[in-house]
Amino acid sequence: MAVSPTNALSARVMLASAIHAQPGVYAVLLGSGASRAAGIPTGWEIVQHLVQKAAAAEHPDDPDSQAQAAADPEAWWAAHGEGPLGYSSLLAAIAPSSAARQGLLKDYFVASDDDREAGQKLPTAAHRAIAELVKSGFVKVVVTTNFDTLIEQALDAAGVAYQRITRSEQISATTPLAHADATVIKVHGDWTDLEFRNTIDELDQYPQPWIDLLTQVCNEYGLLISGWSAEWDKALVRVLESTTRRYPLYWDSRSSKKTAARDLLARHGGHVIDADSADELFTSLTASLDALQRLAEPPLTTAVAIARLKRTLPDPIRRIELHDLIRAKTDGVIAAVSTVPASAPTYQDIDNVLDQLLEATKPLLALLIHGVRHDIHRDHTKLWVDVLQRLLDGRGFVSQVVLDALLHYPALLALRTMSIVAIDEGRDDLLVEVLTRPRWTDPYGRRGPANAAEVLHINRALDGDMINKLPRWEGTGWLYPQSHFLKAVLQEVVTENGVESTRYEQLCDDVEYRTGLVQLLTATGTPRPNMGEVANERNWDATERPVAENCFRDHLTRGGEDAWTPLLSGDSLDDVLERYRDILKTYIRYR
Repeated sequence: MAVSPTNALSARVMLASAIHAQPGVYAVLLGSGASRAAGIPTGWEIVQHLVQKAAAAEHPDDPDSQAQAAADPEAWWAAHGEGPLGYSSLLAAIAPSSAARQGLLKDYFVASDDDREAGQKLPTAAHRAIAELVKSGFVKVVVTTNFDTLIEQALDAAGVAYQRITRSEQISATTPLAHADATVIKVHGDWTDLEFRNTIDELDQYPQPWIDLLTQVCNEYGLLISGWSAEWDKALVRVLESTTRRYPLYWDSRSSKKTAARDLLARHGGHVIDADSADELFTSLTASLDALQRLAEPPLTTAVAIARLKRTLPDPIRRIELHDLIRAKTDGVIAAVSTVPASAPTYQDIDNVLDQLLEATKPLLALLIHGVRHDIHRDHTKLWVDVLQRLLDGRGFVSQVVLDALLHYPALLALRTMSIVAIDEGRDDLLVEVLTRPRWTDPYGRRGPANAAEVLHINRALDGDMINKLPRWEGTGWLYPQSHFLKAVLQEVVTENGVESTRYEQLCDDVEYRTGLVQLLTATGTPRPNMGEVANERNWDATERPVAENCFRDHLTRGGEDAWTPLLSGDSLDDVLERYRDILKTYIRYR
């Protein structure tokens, strides 16, 4: 019987940890199971089908002969064929030339248009995951008993350089395994060169160069076996039996059920990995290794994180990497929020908390600025919305009312930053999404469910009297303290990351104006739009319109109205803006 792990960790965890600790030390042995999942027939299934073709060609009018070929291909061949049953004799009988043989076999291994549409005869998730393991340097040797080229296709797609060995006579001329970037060893040959190893006799004896190479692999590498039952390939079984195994043996549960496999596991103290399929096994393994790699890497500097974001943002294949990058920075902010003290006795203490939260949030803000700006195809709107939702949900609770409100301060910073960039890029669609899509319910029942525009209302998230008493102002007070504070703390990170400093103040006013408009149109109770510097007496024109309203109307004339139409609910835009203007007039303050 197979030896089970003696500790509490599963074989899957043990394997991932071992591969991560010793990259390049483990090889993969891939059998027909992975290719079968791609719609590629096994070698014996191809032999059976070729015998049926031979019977149909030789006796087109003899259904009994064809029936015998289907029921017992070996008996039919013994009676009608020449030589032992195998690919060489079959192909010689059916297709006399090399080109004809290639054409005959192509249908079994190469995807047609219909196959591609059905996702058949193409690299599976397992093949792609193995290619990623090779690309990452975790695996350097892939041994396969399959004739198809699916693993090579996956490696090519991943941009991996590798050497391929399909015949024993090639071995002496190949780069040593330890010095090659990657090696694919096809012990049964490759369909493209018509040299197959498939019959019982062929699988019982290997040429000595094959035995020597496979013995080296088994002695010098750990081994992960998937899709290979050890039932027919006696020569390979003997190689595995004879090796001392310096590193552990792992085998997937689906293909390790036969007696030969169980004997090998028992002989070498191997471990069985529960897996529903090769796809599940290898995708899970790559995910585990990715997680271990992230833990092992030092935190990314903001500059490196921005560079990685720019590479992953337009690449649909790297979507998970992008999401992981953003999520890691978001989780870092949430962790910082959890360190907010239960109380802050002085305004200096509160000022310190604000500075600490801002510094913890800046790396995320930088990524959001570049992410929103470069998301030119609008593919990642949900990601930006999800960031804000996680920041809303990630806060806890402290008893001091002022500090409790500040637990949403990073969320407010993220919302304001994304809003500035969205307006700068002419993306009111994103502005409306981040203001209305995230929702939060006070878990202590102090407030019902509300959208981000309402939850992060600057007059709710920040206390004006508190802001004016912060030591940073050295006694100076502000007419619109929350508005002035946000504009001041975000200026550096926003302008350092590409927003023109000459446009910054107007963009802040535009954000306050349009955020207030959303608050007016979506409020669950009496609407109280932002009270901010957008309403300052300096920011009105000669016709008693806010300058930000003129900017908004100009934006609408250039095709920006689609984002706002659903919020109007059939109301006239002019009527809504006039009503909003009247509210803003009540906010005008004079010194």
